[in-house]
Amino acid sequence: MDLLKELHPQAVRIAELLRSRGEKVAVADGATGGLIAASLLTVPGALDFFVGGGVVYSFRARDVLFDLPREAYKGMRGASEEYAMLQARAIRDNFGAQWGLAESGSVGGSSHPSGAAAGTSVAALAGVAGEYARLLETHSENRIDNMAAFTRNALMLLEQTLNTAP
Repeated sequence: MDLLKELHPQAVRIAELLRSRGEKVAVADGATGGLIAASLLTVPGALDFFVGGGVVYSFRARDVLFDLPREAYKGMRGASEEYAMLQARAIRDNFGAQWGLAESGSVGGSSHPSGAAAGTSVAALAGVAGEYARLLETHSENRIDNMAAFTRNALMLLEQTLNTAP
């Protein structure tokens, strides 16, 4: 895949940063459909820095991966900072990692359950050095392009945070 080849150098940099810190990440892919995790797994020896994760594309997947009561989501909508951050914390804690990276978005091509506009994504990162989020709005209905853009946004958040976090 061209996207994985494009993102591989960044994944190598992220791997080096996590390894040098002695830390690991767990990933909750949403509208990215597994592309965040797949990008990180292009690095040989990924077990050194990657614990695991999953694609959160349904309420059932959300319930299994995060093991949170439905009430935890009360008043939240998908593709929001609050929702993505809850998922970042939960994936970190449930997988025993130092960092949890989650993406929640609306890629387009169909209506989002919460009514989020197509091309809207929030990447959230919860870790040992704090919590961070990045909103991305592509204003596009192109599902495949949005998935790639959302993946780039999440990886950029992770790399930039690891570069600057104490």
